[in-house]
Amino acid sequence: EIYDQSNFISAAINQVTSAAIIGGVLAVLVLYGFLGDARSTWIIAGAIPVSVIGTFMLMYMNDVSLNIMSLGGIALAVGMLVDNAIVVLENIVRKKEKGLSQKEAAQQGTAEVGSAVVAATLTTIAVFFPMVFVSGIAGELFADQALTVTFALILSLLVALTLIPMLAALGTDSRYASEDKEFREQPERNILVRGFRWIFALFTKLIVLVVKLIRLLATGLRWVFWGILWVPRKLMQAIIRGASKVYEPMLVWSLNHRLKVVTAAVAIFAGTMSLIPLLGTELIPQLSQGEFSVNLRLAPGAPISETDRAVQAVQRSTEQLDSVDLTYSVAGTGNRLDANPVDSGENTGTLNVTLGDGAGRLEEAAAMSTMRDDLSGIAGLQYEFSRPALLTFDAPIQVEIAGFDLEQLDSVNQSIMLGMKESGRFTDVKTTIELGNPEVQIVFDQERAAALGLAVRDIADRVVANVRGELATRYTWRDKKIDVLVRSVDSRQASVDEIRQLIVNPTSDRPVTLDAVAEIKVARGPAEIRRLAQERVALISANVAYGDLGAAALEAQAIVDSTPMPTGVTARVAGQNEDMQESFVSMQFALLLAVFLVYLVMASQFESLIHPLVILFTIPLALVGAVLALFITGTTVNVVAFIGVIMLAGIVVNNAIVLVDLINQLRTQGMQKTEAIIEAGRERLRPILMTTMTTALGLLPMAIGVGEGAEMRTPMAITVIGGLLVSTLLTLLVIPVVYSLMDRKRVPVLATQPAT
Repeated sequence: EIYDQSNFISAAINQVTSAAIIGGVLAVLVLYGFLGDARSTWIIAGAIPVSVIGTFMLMYMNDVSLNIMSLGGIALAVGMLVDNAIVVLENIVRKKEKGLSQKEAAQQGTAEVGSAVVAATLTTIAVFFPMVFVSGIAGELFADQALTVTFALILSLLVALTLIPMLAALGTDSRYASEDKEFREQPERNILVRGFRWIFALFTKLIVLVVKLIRLLATGLRWVFWGILWVPRKLMQAIIRGASKVYEPMLVWSLNHRLKVVTAAVAIFAGTMSLIPLLGTELIPQLSQGEFSVNLRLAPGAPISETDRAVQAVQRSTEQLDSVDLTYSVAGTGNRLDANPVDSGENTGTLNVTLGDGAGRLEEAAAMSTMRDDLSGIAGLQYEFSRPALLTFDAPIQVEIAGFDLEQLDSVNQSIMLGMKESGRFTDVKTTIELGNPEVQIVFDQERAAALGLAVRDIADRVVANVRGELATRYTWRDKKIDVLVRSVDSRQASVDEIRQLIVNPTSDRPVTLDAVAEIKVARGPAEIRRLAQERVALISANVAYGDLGAAALEAQAIVDSTPMPTGVTARVAGQNEDMQESFVSMQFALLLAVFLVYLVMASQFESLIHPLVILFTIPLALVGAVLALFITGTTVNVVAFIGVIMLAGIVVNNAIVLVDLINQLRTQGMQKTEAIIEAGRERLRPILMTTMTTALGLLPMAIGVGEGAEMRTPMAITVIGGLLVSTLLTLLVIPVVYSLMDRKRVPVLATQPAT
């Protein structure tokens, strides 16, 4: 099992790495499609490897290992690593188009968007870093991922403000242009050089012939390569042209009908939030590892031959399934006479099933469903399915029944179990109250023993020594001491009669037999007595046959509420549902804290209380896209998806920050508010679309969910992609409208001194 799980983890890490690489390639193709310039594309693309290498260094310094979650953080950050570089370089290119030199464009373009880039990065970090302190399963799962994304964003900010402007400032002209010009103007001083060049040219013609042959072979591949680049370039250019033609009239209309736009946004948000109860909830998605096991249990006392027949019958039917590659089983576990029959004994067995290559969660669920049908046809057989545990959790549904009286516990336990089995929503229903093996029970009469001058403790010791045996000697084997006991080999009934006639006071003149001071009977006692918080409890565990964990927990609670409870007996629903509620509460607090930190960062950046509120309107707009994406894909609300929502709070505000920052700059330069809004929307449309597309396509391989461990990545990627796409479309229209409604103050205009 250790070998299998190590293979699973290695394969999952490889899948995450592949997703990061594919996401980076898609992001670079989108950049080339928008920019149409290979040099600018490679400048921005250079931010990815530089930031990733720096991230590895920070991970090493902070003892963060390479695992599924930390590498998932890098794959998640790949699309965001180029966002800052896109905004900086796009503004530099815009300055160059206005006639500035390379160096001036790099300086002014970086300075103009520098504050917005810093604010956008800090808001995203303000969302990720608090996740390090989230408690519960969410904190354990995503602490490494939060640190990794934080490190990557810090490095990407440094690269965007230093490396990108430096590369953009480099001229495209040959640095030997002046020397070439001088050479042409003074040919008489370079006769010797000309001679060497003529000889070198003759020699190179031979090489040129060989090169031409190679070029002929490579021409086809080159055309294919440029054809691949031509497609995204033309596609993105068409998107930009179409968006530019449509966006400005829509923005003007929105500013002229502000009440309608705000009302429509509120209605869309309210309608989308009404879909949340339909999504379903669970703690984390079930991981499909390509194998599972079935724990089988017959009635206590069943011989191992009967157990073996039942296990073989199930194994033969399982081997006929197309998705099953290998099965192996064990009949009978444990060799202790006092072992718990619930967990071990001749009446228990285990069947392990390994699926074939390429089998996923659907094939695993189909195999389990078919096996359940076969298992239900074996009388008296109880079974429970389980998967190899990468993470330790309670059962999905667990009912805790607490009380002192064992009979009352058993009565309530049977009633709740019956209700859960009849509902059809629960499967693999199991309880800790099971009948044990047949045993001899001795109930002492303390008053009679005291009247005969006997101590119950001495009587009990005498019985134990007689039944268990006398210690004759100890056998030494290697470094162990093994007790050698002498005990009776009579049949069970003879042993019971012997116990009844056992002399409990052999040194006394008046011998007293055990049956004179105790009641001896043969019965089945409880298999175990569990305690929770120093109170006897019965635990009912079950898996969910269909639907989500939240709905199953509500139905289990309804069954508990409808079950009559004797005085002193209580019951409650626990298990993964309890962990889920605790994690959701902790993550709701993390979300509120993230929004608060984002607001503080923006308030300090804009030196305003109103503008950060305007930008925060992007978060409910992002929730619209997140909920729609989960609803369309049939994904439940779980810890992984909730992490995606928290991430959105820091990601989606970046577009609004860049937009509002430019509006304020244009108003400072003397432009009217409405004109500034329209102009800022026109200039920021391309970088906003570029950052959105690169981030979304960078997450696309994770959202597709192919490979081992995909269940832990897919919900987060789906949430972020859906929220980001929808929020971008709504941000471009709703945020300008909200800005025009909420911003009422006059912006000081920069005065210009007349030339003298």
